[in-house]
This record gives sequence, C-alpha cells and structure tokens, in this order.
Amino acid sequence: MELITTTQALAAACQELASHPFATVDTEFLRDTTFWPKLCLIQMASPEGRLSLVDPLAEGIDLTPVFELMRNEAVLKVFHAARQDIEIFYNLSGSVPHPVFDTQVAAAVCGFGESVSYDQLVRKVKKVEIDKSHRFTDWSRRPLTDKQLRYAAADVTHLIEPYQHLAGMLEKNGRAQWIAEEMEILTSPGTYRLAPEDAWKRLKMRARKPRELEALKRLAEWREREAQTRDVPRGRIIKDDVIYEVCTQLPDTTTALGHIRALPRGFERSKQGESILEIVKSVKEMGDSDLPRMPRPERRPQAHPAVTDLLKVLLKQVSEDEGVASRMIATAEEVEMIAGDDNADVPALSGWRREIYGELALRLKHGEIALAVDGSKLVRVEREQPAEKRKTAVSR
Repeated sequence: MELITTTQALAAACQELASHPFATVDTEFLRDTTFWPKLCLIQMASPEGRLSLVDPLAEGIDLTPVFELMRNEAVLKVFHAARQDIEIFYNLSGSVPHPVFDTQVAAAVCGFGESVSYDQLVRKVKKVEIDKSHRFTDWSRRPLTDKQLRYAAADVTHLIEPYQHLAGMLEKNGRAQWIAEEMEILTSPGTYRLAPEDAWKRLKMRARKPRELEALKRLAEWREREAQTRDVPRGRIIKDDVIYEVCTQLPDTTTALGHIRALPRGFERSKQGESILEIVKSVKEMGDSDLPRMPRPERRPQAHPAVTDLLKVLLKQVSEDEGVASRMIATAEEVEMIAGDDNADVPALSGWRREIYGELALRLKHGEIALAVDGSKLVRVEREQPAEKRKTAVSR
C-alpha cells in the first residue's frame, strides 16, 4: 500500500476521482499541541473502491488538486462525522467542501441511533468488524507502517456500502430533503469561522458588571489571537480559570497579578503577564458610559411543567414512530421553549423537524390532539375543538 507523495501523482488521483459521482473521504490529524489541526493523512476512495492515500507532510507536495476536488460540484464528498474534516479543509483552503453527505447524520434519521460511530455503522450494514487499534496513533511520524495505512484505508473503503445503503433508505422513505437541510448547515462557512472578537461567547463565565464583561471580551480576544498566531492550544496561553479570576479581581500591578492562584509562579513578570496588565489597565481607565451594556437575561415564557413533560412524551413517541434519534429532532431545552412559546426560535419548529414533531407539539399544547394508550403502544388521538380555541391561545 503506497502513499501519494508528489503533486503530479495527487493530480492524477484526483482527476480519476472526479470522474465518479461520489468519493468517500477521511482525514487523520493531530491537534493535542496545536491550535490548528495538523493534517497528517488524507484518504479517498472511488465507488469501485480505488484507494488514494495522500501524505500532506511530503516535502514539496501541493494539495491544490484535493481542494479543487472538494469544491467540485459534480462529485459528492461522503464523510462520516464530517465536521472536523471539513474544518481542516476550510482552514487550509478557505473554502468548504461541497456537496457533502455525512453518514453519521444520515444514520441518525434512518433509525441507527444518535451519533452512531463509524465501526458501529459498518458492523450493522456490512456485518464487518473494523480494526480500531490505531485510533490514537501518532499520524505525524514517518514512515507510516503498513498496519497504519490499512487502518486508514478502511475508513473510506468500508464507507462506500453504508453510504449507498443510507442513500437508498433516504430515497425510499422520502427523507433525502431532510439530509439536504442538515448538510446546508454543515457546509456553511459561518460554521467554521473563528472570529477572535467572539471568543468570549464560548466561555462559561457570566460577568456580573460591565467592567468585568469588557475585561472578559478583551482577554478572550487577546488569548484567541495569541493561540492562533503561535498555533498552540488556548490553555497554553492562559487557562479559562485565569481569565475568570482576572476579570473579577482586575489586578493592575505585577504583585496583584502574581496573587492569581491559577497562574504559574513567575508568570506575572512574563511578556504575557505584561499584556494582561495592559488590558486590565485600559479597561479600568474606561469611563462608565463607554463600557458595554450588560445583556438582559433572556425571559422565556413560562409553561406549566406538565406541558413540558407531555411534549417530551410526544417527542419520544415521534422518535420511535419515525425511527429518528430524539435529540436529532429536539433537545430537552428546545422542548421546554416550545412549551412556553409557540414561536420559539428553535430548529424543532422549522423544516423537516416541524413536519414530524413541531406541528404536533403545538397541536398537543392547544388540545387539538391527545395522547392515549392503545394496548402497549402510545398513540395520538384527534380531538374536536372549536376553531377559535387555538387562535385565541396562540394570540396570548
């Protein structure tokens, strides 16, 4: 089993793959010690199982042919759990692969369960056991062994049949459009943009005062830019706990910064320590009128707990009837929001989710349908209601 290590061989392989309606794709990467994932291997296979293993670490290789294939609208790119693979291609090329089919998402709407793993899917469809012994191998070390290459190859050669099986199921049960909606989100560039100025939104800290909030925003943005520029994990710059303590204490001297418990000894005298003190100083010097307004707590309409419970029962019934993982339809939080608001901004009230669950949830809320037990099975029962009743309830 050979690796493609030259641009010429890569271009030929991608040209051959471009002649097919789809190609299965996977990557191996490392990101334990970096901010950006380090691409170590690209695996691709044609419908006939012709395999291309690409070494992106080979000296002088240009990955442009791969990026062009990823953008080729005539070739469907089939991944399993595609998000991290797509993120890698986006970071390296600036564009998102398209069109894409994610077999993990498809499996969830075809009754295989939530977040089914690759080996589980292959086992169910092909009755084949996948060797996962190299799951945590160091893919950056060269040369790669034959066992490593066989392991990597299996991630795309065994994916062909599950893809064809799932695509057939989706066509048969009329759910191809469901996957199209999901793939539209998965292939949106906005899904993968990492704007440093928005880094604070990923932190769990809730600022209590405007000055704390400003410090949180600035520190998170500074750390994000540092991590991206130096290509190291965020925690290698400073940990989340440090950001929280700095925001609440606002230390403006080297001595005060050194008292932050989560900081290693001597950090306060480092270049990074100086940067933090500069940020704190600038925040402290801001006038009150220049500070950000504290976001108002989201006030959700409160529903009776029994309504939420009833909608959760409905979700379970729909999930079982439709053969779709319940969390794929709606989360517990989304169900609670629907219970309190007919117009809640949640996925379950749009697209295919509304068709199979959202509309039923609203009808159950307003007494148009009921849940009943028929033998050992839960069923929905139509109820006759005055036409004005739901109209009045919705307008409240």
